[in-house]
Amino acid sequence: MAYDRLILETPDVDYYASFDNYQVGVLQATHIIERLGMRDEPGPFNIELFSGDLGDNNSQYFFLGGLDTLESFIYEGKVVIPSGQTEQEPTATAGWSGDVAQARMAELLAEYYDDEDTELHAVLSPYDGISRGVVAALVEADFEPGRGGFPVVTGQDAEAASIKAIKDGTGQTETVFKDTRQLAHTVTGMVKAIVDGGDPEVNDLGTYDNGFKFVPSLLLEPVDVTADNYVEVIVESEYLTEEQIDAGEA
Repeated sequence: MAYDRLILETPDVDYYASFDNYQVGVLQATHIIERLGMRDEPGPFNIELFSGDLGDNNSQYFFLGGLDTLESFIYEGKVVIPSGQTEQEPTATAGWSGDVAQARMAELLAEYYDDEDTELHAVLSPYDGISRGVVAALVEADFEPGRGGFPVVTGQDAEAASIKAIKDGTGQTETVFKDTRQLAHTVTGMVKAIVDGGDPEVNDLGTYDNGFKFVPSLLLEPVDVTADNYVEVIVESEYLTEEQIDAGEA
């Protein structure tokens, strides 16, 4: 059984338990669409894309979910990506590193946004650590968090430091919560079903190809988190306390 990350290039994996990684990207892109009012405003909106480590199988699903959600807006000309970097490889962030993301964001700003007429409206970021690196580069370039003109920045994993930024309005505006407690409980139930001689519950048969076959999967729903619902989703579920969030560390 594969847990969270799919085991690749082997026939010897029977089940996969994870969150719906494609939906993570959908939630992130939808946040940008709604935050910028893209369905009602003519645009164009300038957006830059970040993806995770190329060696992490989950990264491609986050990226595709986001890109597919923005696709119709790109086709209409409402969304423009000034760098032209729309493939996973040039947008990848080695090791999911915030420092790597900060350096790339600084390069993008210097090369494509040095003209006052070219405004950056949003950054599609797949993970909170990358998001904080992006925000750091924006701050260094004299963008002011919490003020008009600061780009929308997405994220994932509900890390305390990013929830604090979302709560305080100091950069990142969204993260995607994947409750690892729920995933652990789900996998325990799947294992018990096998041990008892039954078949574990699955809800996806054709998405996750490990190189040998499509692996039957049980996918859990990720949750979009913003300043409006972080208390309900994060604090009231006891995933993090307000004190941990205010300290910026779990």
